[in-house]
Amino acid sequence: MEIAFYLSAAVAVIATLLAVTNTNPVHGLMYLIVSLLAVAMVFFAIGAPFAGILEIIVYAGAIMVLFVFVVMMLNLGRATVEQEKRWLRWQAYAGPGVLCALLLFELVRALHPLGSAGPQIGYGVIGAREVGIALFGPYLLAVELASMLLLAALVAAFHLGRHED
Repeated sequence: MEIAFYLSAAVAVIATLLAVTNTNPVHGLMYLIVSLLAVAMVFFAIGAPFAGILEIIVYAGAIMVLFVFVVMMLNLGRATVEQEKRWLRWQAYAGPGVLCALLLFELVRALHPLGSAGPQIGYGVIGAREVGIALFGPYLLAVELASMLLLAALVAAFHLGRHED
């Protein structure tokens, strides 16, 4: 489905630009979540549902929850609460809501097309076995380096976040 691919890619680019250029961190996070969901839809459109599900679980799920907690921890008091009430009107959700509705419509149309026997997404399905063979075959060194980098970031975050007694 070329239309699903290009539409998802366009939504991802627009949402990413809005996430980067937005001055309000909460609005930027909402656009970043839309961007990550659009990238997952791109993976679904090219026939890689495993990569799409990993994108949703790892990035749009776990990492975005971490970002939301960081933004919540940066709350500076009553003045910030009043400012958030002014910022978080229904108009703030209009942009991400429209982009998410577009992605939902596209996903439902791709999975259940009218007048067709089955799903239209992708040309073939790439399973977890193929992804594992590809990652731990020719890309073994890159995967191991990424795991070392994540471990170093975890240790650094622990040491930066602990309190000295």
